Amino acid sequence: MTASPSRAPSTLLEVHDVRKSYVTNLVSTPVLHGINFSMLRGDFVAIMGQSGSGKSTLMNILGCLDTPTSGNYRLNDREVASLSRAELAVLRNQTIGFVFQSFNLLKRMTIQDNVALPLIYAGVSRGEARKRASEQLAKVGLGEYGQRQPNQLSGGQQQRVAIARALVADPPLILADEPTGNLDTKTSEEIMALLTMLNRERGQSIILVTHEPDIAAYASRLIRLKDGLILFDGPAAEGLHQMRIESSEALV
Repeated sequence: MTASPSRAPSTLLEVHDVRKSYVTNLVSTPVLHGINFSMLRGDFVAIMGQSGSGKSTLMNILGCLDTPTSGNYRLNDREVASLSRAELAVLRNQTIGFVFQSFNLLKRMTIQDNVALPLIYAGVSRGEARKRASEQLAKVGLGEYGQRQPNQLSGGQQQRVAIARALVADPPLILADEPTGNLDTKTSEEIMALLTMLNRERGQSIILVTHEPDIAAYASRLIRLKDGLILFDGPAAEGLHQMRIESSEALV
């Protein structure tokens, strides 16, 4: 019997000629000048760029927290521009799990209830949401911490909780915005090892925004932005090597 051919990964998102300008006091300030790229399911992409490069603006658009001034963004087979605000909220909840630098845990809720929140927003019963939250906490090594408050956990543990919350609704995409920014080196390595495991063993699609080359090195693909344009899009190792050469030349 011949083995059936494995299916090629399908496209998760497509960005075509995305431009973004902000208007203040009738003055338009362009930030993104025509961004083009696509991402397959199962990709692990790092986005880098100096302050003002447009990476935060791009991240907000990818997360359906902002809309382009022009251009097209297609996410999980949906054309984002055609959706109402309510439809965008549903798409966000079903498709994207967010991990932030500051954890964004609700201080007066237990860890279990923090993780359960996306399910409750999606209409899952509280009992079922808590059950699935406990299962997800166990997967990130915090199965016994469900009834603790966020302030009873270390920074690394809180970020693990944030990752469990991002995964609990089984979204196809995780957007991680500087997820190690508030963590020490050892804890940062632990968090990145967890994200790498999720990508390699579970096929979780991840977009990571970082300014740290050693964190970007965990990704398989690197997108570098400069002045609202893509400067590099390719293998992470190649892009980081290019950055090291540029840094060396700048010192000469």
